[in-house]
Amino acid sequence: MAIRAKLTTLEDTTAQKAAAAAAAAKGGERTEEEKAQRKDRVAKAKDALARSITLKGDHVPPARTALKTYLQHLNEPRQPDDSTFEAMVEAPFKVPPKKKTNDRRF
Repeated sequence: MAIRAKLTTLEDTTAQKAAAAAAAAKGGERTEEEKAQRKDRVAKAKDALARSITLKGDHVPPARTALKTYLQHLNEPRQPDDSTFEAMVEAPFKVPPKKKTNDRRF
């Protein structure tokens, strides 16, 4: 099966740019409640990052990376729900349970 190259016309590209500009203009309007929630989440994430600096363990670096990624992508439309966000904030401080093995080494 041959691979076809996708060609776009000037009309297609201008329509895509216009749609992106309209979405950006619409996305800039936030209510006061959304602004307050966003500000609270940013404060919680920064606080968790600051408190988790001295922690050690294999679970800490991925949890800190998740928080940093969250802060980097604040302006994206898809944000985690409240329960997922709370789990991200608490992740550096919760030690995962040890895996039980069936090894009988003496």
